[in-house]
Formats: sequence, structure tokens, C-alpha cells
Amino acid sequence: MIPAATVSLHASPLSPPSSQPARWQQLWREAVRDPRELLSMLGLEALSGRISEAAAAQFPLRVPRGFVARMRKGDAHDPLLRQVLPLDDEMRTVAGFDSLDAVGDAGARAGIGLLRKYRGRALLVATGSCAVNCRYCFRRHFPYAEETAARAGWREAVESIGADASIEEVILSGGDPLSLATSKLAELTEALKGIPHLKRLRIHTRLPVVLPERVDAGLLQWLARLPWPVAVVLHANHANEFDARVDAAMADLRGTGAQLLNQAVLLRGVNDSVQALAELGERSFAAGVLPYYLHQLDRVAGVAHFEVPDHEAKKLHAALAARVSGYLVPRLVREVAGDTGKRPL
Repeated sequence: MIPAATVSLHASPLSPPSSQPARWQQLWREAVRDPRELLSMLGLEALSGRISEAAAAQFPLRVPRGFVARMRKGDAHDPLLRQVLPLDDEMRTVAGFDSLDAVGDAGARAGIGLLRKYRGRALLVATGSCAVNCRYCFRRHFPYAEETAARAGWREAVESIGADASIEEVILSGGDPLSLATSKLAELTEALKGIPHLKRLRIHTRLPVVLPERVDAGLLQWLARLPWPVAVVLHANHANEFDARVDAAMADLRGTGAQLLNQAVLLRGVNDSVQALAELGERSFAAGVLPYYLHQLDRVAGVAHFEVPDHEAKKLHAALAARVSGYLVPRLVREVAGDTGKRPL
């Protein structure tokens, strides 16, 4: 165990001086939560009959208005809309898509909000909150109420990491860790600073893409002060998710010294073409974000309509590699419960 003095969880000097919400928090609160309002904003009221009330009740719609503004009005097949709209397809029973934990999170539990899957790395489920609810989410059934590291004040997770000298990298995930206030993130990293064997910090986040206002002065200050090399692994599935505001947020993140990577999920009707994948890699690189992973869909209940079969995925990946520069080709992988790393396809 690490000494109690090094697990101090007192408030950080980055705590905001007032109770007023930050701009990003206000924008998050104003997110669209009614599927019919979303369709009305896009001139797609005719699609209302395809909305699933049951799917929306099970996994509610949430999408920031700035992300909606990047959707194409009048286009029922818009790739950004498809990622967030709850449809009847989610409620169909499909063989092979009945798991609530397709990636083996439960079996990897090593403490409250702490997962140990791969050697040298520990993943903290920092929060269950996200700025956008992606319909293909592999943790849409995760028991966040009981299994969130922040709920226990980080203490159990930090002590477990400190007690295991083999852990060199901490991964902040969720939910989305950047949905936490910066002061809360600073509280965690202040505690982690007392662990001598930590060498790297990785942050998995979608917020700078769907809500770029999250990349504010306080967040940048926190990142710049961290004592470890930092990798920020972003999540964009389509080139249209980038705009000038996202570009500016990426530039600010790079300015802290963080390495920016993108991981995408191969999704039917979103990016399942060579053209879409090439444009995604080129657009993310133009924003300073290097393509990293292209994930095959995790087969949790409710997501079967997004699946691209492995044989098709491999053909797409090979065609992409023949079309673009090697550094624009993400690794095609699948996560398999119990494996010691992502499985290449």
C-alpha cells in the first residue's frame, strides 16, 4: 500500500472560485434529450415513427446542440444522426447480441471503478457520465451506480494502483472522464503523483469532439502541469465530426504536450466505406490527431444493426491501406474478453 500521506484527496487549487457553472457545463445541460426535438431541428419529422420509446427509456438520448449543428438537415442517413438516434432496431433480439458485458469488464474488476485487463495498465472507470450517448456504446449496460471510481473518492482505486508496482500506466475512462469537473480530475492526479512506479497517463474521451468547449483554460492548465507523458485518445467515427471549433480544441490540447490519437468504431451506415474511412483519417490528421484504432463492434445487446462482418471489415481495411499513407491507417482490432491485448484482425 502507498503511505496515507501520498493519497491526499483534498481539494485542488484548480477548484473554481464560484458556484457558477463553466460554459461547457451549461452547454451540456442544454443538450437535446428529446428524439422528436432532434428530428424537428433537422427537418426530419417523418422519421418519428422509427423512434423507439423503449430504447430511449433504456438508454436516453443526449446530444449537445453543437454536435447537432454538424448534422446535415433533411438527411435521414446522416452519419452523425445515426450514432445517437434511438431506433426500433435496438429492441430486436439478435443471436450473438445478448450480452450486457461483451468485453469482460466484470471479470477484470480489481476494485471500485478499477479494471485490470492488460499487463502494466490499470483502467479507472472515472464516471458514468458522457456528453453524448452513443447508441453502439459497449458500456451502455455497465453498473455505473456501483462501479465508478469517483464515487468512492478514488481512494480504493489509488491504493490498489499504489500497491502494485507492475502498473506503469493509468487509463482514465468511463463514461467520459472529462465530464468531471477539472477540480475533480486534479484531485485524482494529485493522489496519483505519490505513486513512484507510474510512468504514463492516458485519457479516453469524446468530449473535445462532441463538446469542444470542454477544452477550457482550467483543463489545459491541469494537463500542462501533469508530471507524466499524457496520451489523449479521442473518439470520432466520421470526418463530419470535425469543424473549426474542434480543430481549435485539438490545437489547444496539443499545446499542453499531450499526444493526440483517435479511435473509431466501424459502424454500418456511418463509416463502412473506404471513402468514409479515408476521409476520417485525413481529417483527424489535419486536426493534429493520429489514427490509432478501428474497433470492430462490441457485441452488446441492442447494437446488432451497426455490425459490419469481419470479412467485410478486413476488405475495407486492406483497401484503405492501399489508398492512404501508412500513418493514416488505424489498426483494425477487436476486444475479446480475457485476452491480454486488443486482438488484430
